Parts: sequence; structure tokens; C-alpha cells
Amino acid sequence: MSQAPVRVGVLSLHNSKETKAICNAVEDLGHQPVWLREENAAISVQDGVVDIEPPVDVIANRLLVSNTDQPAELLGLAATFERIRPMLNEPNAVLASIHKFASAATLADWNIRVPDALLALSNDRLNEDRERFGDVGVYKTAIGTHGGGTWKVDLTERVNPKVGNRQAFLQRLIDRDDAKHRDLRVYIVGDEIVGSMYRYAPEGDWRTNVALGGAVEDATDDMPTEAADTALYAADVMGLDYAGVDLVEGYDGWYVLEVNPTAGFKGLFAATGTSPAPHIARLAIETVDGAVDDEEVERISRRLDDSRPSCAPKPKPRPTEQPVIGYIEEVVVTGTSGSTQSLAKSDTGATRTSIDTSLAAEIGAGPIKSMTRVKSGSVKRGKARPVVDLVIGIGGNQHTVTASVEDRGHMEYPLLLGRDILEHYRVDVRKRADGEETEDPGAVLEE
Repeated sequence: MSQAPVRVGVLSLHNSKETKAICNAVEDLGHQPVWLREENAAISVQDGVVDIEPPVDVIANRLLVSNTDQPAELLGLAATFERIRPMLNEPNAVLASIHKFASAATLADWNIRVPDALLALSNDRLNEDRERFGDVGVYKTAIGTHGGGTWKVDLTERVNPKVGNRQAFLQRLIDRDDAKHRDLRVYIVGDEIVGSMYRYAPEGDWRTNVALGGAVEDATDDMPTEAADTALYAADVMGLDYAGVDLVEGYDGWYVLEVNPTAGFKGLFAATGTSPAPHIARLAIETVDGAVDDEEVERISRRLDDSRPSCAPKPKPRPTEQPVIGYIEEVVVTGTSGSTQSLAKSDTGATRTSIDTSLAAEIGAGPIKSMTRVKSGSVKRGKARPVVDLVIGIGGNQHTVTASVEDRGHMEYPLLLGRDILEHYRVDVRKRADGEETEDPGAVLEE
């Protein structure tokens, strides 16, 4: 063991379970975790001397860049820290990895098999060549997470080069005629595979993400050699120190779908009984020549300790006032073939957002993910309605939701905003974007 414990900074502005697990693993290995976040982190330049507060020796980058509307801000922050201290998952590597098309282009340039794909900045260019992907393809936003911003689409219909303000692209669907769609997640730390799992799509969906309800199965011991070698090579090419590499098997071999620099731990631990946290902690400690007991790493990795770490800074109390949304609000609704402005009604009594069939057709909402049974005051048992992904922009915010599709032709507004969106706002029933006056400001927001 080194004379003094290594101070491992974990750069994370979110209360993620993975961040907590890494901090706890650093401490369990006899070193000092430092959670770098809004409440305590600062960088000072004084008389040509640069200091980080609180002081650290090495940094593990866990910024969730794909979850923010301003990824450049977080990447710039990470780049600042990286100029001063050694960093795992450097910002340049993270940028190339979170942009799914940049990742695919990089991997293909290094002779790693990826699905055929097309990113075009114009609507005409994207659609004039879409038939080469067949009748059904994958449509993705270039940046997304947890399966959000990914659709299986009917390519006999046109698609849009953007979803909201995010670039989108087409990709060939790689799928074998298996009973249930699956892919392979391989978690890599350094040059070692910590564990791997098969992920199976939930009923009524084709995406395998654990966050969407996908099932998992340990694949560590029986993973094909080709898949293991491809995953290791992909992480190395992308320049990541730790990553979850997602692969899918085609009839001609394994394809890399994504290389995720902030992959979650929960699904992998459920499948394999192994936590990546102590392996990441060891890599950080050894990066600055700290000493680690390998047997301790293996022992600690047999549990996933994501409890609140001792190094978690005490948050300062601050106002938690939510933005206001009106009873009738002007929004931008986006599907796979376009966007349009629309008036929407806020309904705090509705669990799910819903969209009129005509508007859904206009913007290319879909494909249908599943059917849901929606209750209303007039129908006790409820009606079965199709459910689709939508992106709804309100002010400067965007929300990806699974909305039900119904005939709202007899209603005044083609969109109804449910609690899946309204939970982020305070509803002011007196505020109306249509210029009408609300007769009863205390009325219950229901249809």
C-alpha cells in the first residue's frame, strides 16, 4: 500500500447509483474518495498556479453528458479538470462515444463491423437513399440514452433528419430469426472484461435496455470469442478506460451497436453477480501508482454497494420551484417524419400524454410500441389504444414520452399533456396560449 491514500475524484453532478458505488469501492480499497459535484467543486487560477478544490490525485469521469440539453458545457467542464489531473474516460473519447454516428464512423474506420447507417443534414438526402435499408430500419437520435430516441420504423414512409433539436440518422436493422430479440452487453475496464450479459427485449418492444424492462442473462463464461475480442477492440479504438459495449449477432458475425462510456451497473450485477465499481476504482488508483490488493477487488466486486458514500457533500438548501405550464400551452411535437406546433391541454388527471390520430399521422408518430388500456369517466373498463414515442418541446425543454393515440377530432385540442410531462411543472389553469379566458380558475384539469 502506498504511504498516503490516493485521492480519487469522481466527477458526477448526478446522484447516480454508479457514482455512489465507485466512491464506496475506493474507500473499501483503503483510499480516499472525493465526489466532485456542484456543492463542492471549484478550479482556481491564481498567479499562474491552478488548483482543484477539493484536492484530488486522479479523476474518474462519470458526467452523464447524453442526458443534458447542453453537452458542450459538461464536456468543457470535464476538459478543464482533465488538463489538470489524470482522468479516466477523457472528454474527447466520451464525445466521440456518446454521438452514436461518430462512434459508428470511428469503429468502421478501424475495420470493426457496424450496421450500415446514413446521417444526412437535409430531408431530401436522407430520404432519397432510405430504401437501401429495406422496408424496416432503425431510426436514432445521434445522442440518446436508456433506449430513448431509438425507433424501429417503416421505411416506406419518409423520416426527418432531426428529432426536435437533435440530429437523427438511419441504420440497418440487424436481427436474426430468433424467438426473442437479444443483444450482448460487454463491460470493459482497462483491457479486461469484467462481465457480460445477454439482454432480451420486453414483451411488446424490440429494445433490450434494462431501463425499459429488458431481461438479462449471464454471458461471461459462454460468450463467443469473436464477440469478446470485438468488444475489447472497440473500447480501445474509442479510447475509453471503462465502457459498456453493445453488440448484436447477425448471420455473418457480430456487429457493434454502441460503446457507452456511462453504462449502468444494475443490469450487469443482476446477471453476473459482479460490480464494475471496484475495478474502476482500482484502475484510477493504479493510474497514479497507488497500490491495490487484487483479492480485495474481487471480494468487493461480489456486492453492489450503491448506498450514500461517506464523501457525499451535504447539499445546500435551495429553492426547488418548478417552471410554470399553462392550462392551454403551445408546444412543438415531433415524430419520425417531421415537427409541428400545436396547442395542448394540460390534464393532471391523465397518467399518459395522448395525441390525435390525424396529428400523429402528420408528424409520423410511431411505430406503435404496444397497446395500452386507458380508462375514462364514460367507459369504466377502458379502451385499448396504441402507444407511440413522441418528443414534445415546451419552452426550452424537451420530453420524450410514450403517448397513446386516439381520435380527438371531436375535442378542441389535438394534444393532451398527462402527468408524464406535467410532473416537471406547476400548472397554472389561468394561463392559456389560445388567448381565451378560463372561467373557473379552480376547475379540475380533466377531460
